[in-house]
Amino acid sequence: MALELKVPEVGESITEVMIGTWKKREGDTVAIDDSIVEIESDKATVELPAPTHGTITKILKAAGEKAVVGEVIGYLEPAAAGAAAPAPPAAQPAPTAAAAGTPVVGVTRKEGRTDIGSVSMSPSQQPRVMPAAARVLGEAGVSPASVTGTGPGGRITKPDAVTAAARPAAAVAARPPAPKPAAAAMAPAATGGGPREERYVLISPIRRKIAERLVDAQQQAALLTTFNEVDMSSVMALRAKFKDSFQERYGVKLGFMSFFVRAAVEALRAVPQVNAEFRDPHIVYRDYCDIGIAVGGGKGLVVPVLRNAELLSFAQIEQSIGDFARRAADNKLKLEELQGGTFTISNGGVYGSMLSTPIVNPPQSGILGLHAIQDRPMAVGGQVVVRPMMYLALTYDHRLVDGREAVTFLKRIKETIEDPARLMLEV
Repeated sequence: MALELKVPEVGESITEVMIGTWKKREGDTVAIDDSIVEIESDKATVELPAPTHGTITKILKAAGEKAVVGEVIGYLEPAAAGAAAPAPPAAQPAPTAAAAGTPVVGVTRKEGRTDIGSVSMSPSQQPRVMPAAARVLGEAGVSPASVTGTGPGGRITKPDAVTAAARPAAAVAARPPAPKPAAAAMAPAATGGGPREERYVLISPIRRKIAERLVDAQQQAALLTTFNEVDMSSVMALRAKFKDSFQERYGVKLGFMSFFVRAAVEALRAVPQVNAEFRDPHIVYRDYCDIGIAVGGGKGLVVPVLRNAELLSFAQIEQSIGDFARRAADNKLKLEELQGGTFTISNGGVYGSMLSTPIVNPPQSGILGLHAIQDRPMAVGGQVVVRPMMYLALTYDHRLVDGREAVTFLKRIKETIEDPARLMLEV
């Protein structure tokens, strides 16, 4: 008997998800715990593992479609039960309905809205169209009957639809122009003469949640940014001196982020308002530092959290950040690792950012922005010398943090980075 593949629980209060990439297709054999499909929520991406050895016999939800927790999205025939196909589910998906002679669902745009319509076709001409493909064909105004499907059983997949939608534009571009006056012949050159195609890509749940939270932060908090700069000479010299022995002993490179995490801990202790939360009618102060580290993930920016950063050594910080970065690239971060931070550090310098105003991650009250290190002429001891300098930016919620506290916080960061012995002595 076929096993149902259901959307798993992906986090508290999350009821709707989006189907991501199917790692397996209909007819593929899988081993136990093999990844079958990615499930995307507004907080993280999880993978659905195979519950046993067997064969994927049916896929009910295509990539890009929405589903609810507990919904059946496919079937798996256990290896011991043979390759018999499962009994059809009570609710047939759109492709099967099309094959039975019902209208194929399409998409049309009207007055700025996306409306669902239908394309009537005779049963003998109706191809099996995946829902995501039907959406693309409807937007492009292409009949499914003119598309050759390359999916299982001749299904029209989304890549098939995208190719078919682009074909008319390519044909028009390749058609030789009719003779026209010289003035008219110059018109294509005025527009560049190149392809002007547009691609529609569904917003992923995590990107939608990022957008919502950033807009909420702008609308609900009184955000202000203050700046300072730090001389990186001492940290760079210390790192150059001990980087080889550090990597040999701990198996990880000594980076700059561990210095800034430790400096942030000291600054948060000195200015606890930056580590607090505005929870009307109270202000919640914290005696611990859960510092989020913004990293670029496969689905967008994510902020895994270093729990109790005040208790971590340089090696533990570097090892944790390296692990976060690797798993973020593969969408392997756990949901609980992305929740509950009290302060955030964002390093735009790795991408070459000179200066920026980072946005607070609510309900936090502050975020520290790091930037690129550049050699600049500085006045030191009455002489002009070239030093490796970095701009620092602190965006904070002015409802909790006054300008004096914000400046004091950045000054504390500057002092500990320019004299890293302070980090060892905690002074």
